[in-house]
Amino acid sequence: MSTVWTRRQVLQYAAITAAGTAFHPLLAQTSSRPQVKTKLGTLVGEETNGIRRFLGIPFAQPPVGALRFRATQPAKPWSGMRDATKFAASAMQPSHPHQSEDCLYLNIYTPAKIDKPRPVFVWIHGGGFTGGSPVDVDGAVFAHDGVIMVTVPYRLGVFGFLDWSPLLGPDYADSANNGLRDLVMALRWVHENIAAFGGDPARVTIGGQSAGAKLIAFLMAVEEARPYFSAMISESGGGERILDTAGAHRVTEAFASQLTDRSRNAILALPSQQLIALQQRMIEAAPGNFPLRVQGGGQLLPHRAIPALAAGNSRGKRLLIGTCRDENAFYLGDHAAEPITQRRLGNATEAQFQAVLANYATVYPQMSIADRNIRALTAEEYWVPSIRVAEAHKQGGGGATYVYRLDETAATGPHKGTSYHAYDLGYVFEHLATGEPPAAQTLSREMHTAWVSFIQGNVPAANGLPTWPQWNAKQRTTMLFNATSQVQQQPAEAELRLWDGFPFA
Repeated sequence: MSTVWTRRQVLQYAAITAAGTAFHPLLAQTSSRPQVKTKLGTLVGEETNGIRRFLGIPFAQPPVGALRFRATQPAKPWSGMRDATKFAASAMQPSHPHQSEDCLYLNIYTPAKIDKPRPVFVWIHGGGFTGGSPVDVDGAVFAHDGVIMVTVPYRLGVFGFLDWSPLLGPDYADSANNGLRDLVMALRWVHENIAAFGGDPARVTIGGQSAGAKLIAFLMAVEEARPYFSAMISESGGGERILDTAGAHRVTEAFASQLTDRSRNAILALPSQQLIALQQRMIEAAPGNFPLRVQGGGQLLPHRAIPALAAGNSRGKRLLIGTCRDENAFYLGDHAAEPITQRRLGNATEAQFQAVLANYATVYPQMSIADRNIRALTAEEYWVPSIRVAEAHKQGGGGATYVYRLDETAATGPHKGTSYHAYDLGYVFEHLATGEPPAAQTLSREMHTAWVSFIQGNVPAANGLPTWPQWNAKQRTTMLFNATSQVQQQPAEAELRLWDGFPFA
């Protein structure tokens, strides 16, 4: 999983030490150690540069001991003042300087002065369901614009996305959705407590990138989560990374085949680092990409297909969704011209993918083989699945829907000349890589402003950009972000038609 950690290097743009903290409007603290009284106890945070931050807030009981591999349980109250000036450990993953199974703690960033309830943005990090952390982004960037930002973790890998019931018994059924359950519990905590920080629980936008964006699609389909948010932002997501029960059990068996002792007591006693090592070997031997996924057909997600959104869970909620044009340039790198094998694919068989790829030369005759491979893999993993989420959202009575694509390309770095996976984060969080031109800085401010406007409930049109109309399945009106951003109807229509009826795995 070295790819995940290359990605982490890309994402480590946040100047975490300069972030702000939480705010209690009733106390109107002016000191650098503001206090907030939640329903579980009092928290003490910090204030820096007009931003208050409150870090390491427990929203669930530690999933350790008797709760290991179990469904998320609500956090317990504490007595006295709880220090909230340090980040908690990140979830267990292949490589991180500070990680633990005891990882279910969220972070809140607010303006120091709040005169009325503010909109809330809950951010879910990416990382392929096996990596990433809430500290990958700096929530102070949104707090400076009057948005209260919450960054949340979830259990990763075999701790959050493996069905343990074939090994540990039926009382562990649906445990492949524990990572998703963590997020539902975090949203419940926000709903019950965010008003104490000056936030408006009726204006909560959930957002995420990559795996975080895919989890947004699943939260849209979780009935239990419906009351906890009113809008969604999906950056490079889609709703296809979901297994049925049989598929989830095949992944469990692939993992268990490495165990010398498959007894319940032996498994529950395995050290966390040993579990990570076994997880990595299983992933490396898997025939396809991203074997660890959420599970459909159970209690939390009764349906497997994303059209389940049509049941109405997202009815009336607003959606902002989009992708980068060349997402998979990030993964293919110098190997982009090589044949695409099953190992590269997350949502299709090699035969299915090659049948579509064979027609790309007709649509893009001037493109190189490398560029066609990048475009087709981008469509398979991110673009077409995102379009299908937008379609399902509208079919289910969803509210205002806005679609974008980032076409601006990197001026520096190993993926220079492409709009690669995670490149959008630098724009949205206003922290571009060194060497990007002034025009990119301007676009960054425009995109960030559009996100803030959407979170606030306004039409997501940024300063200097043309009007951004709502999306529908017929016209597919899309904002194309670049140095001369413009709205286009039915962008890449001929390419999209190649995927009509494609059966995503």
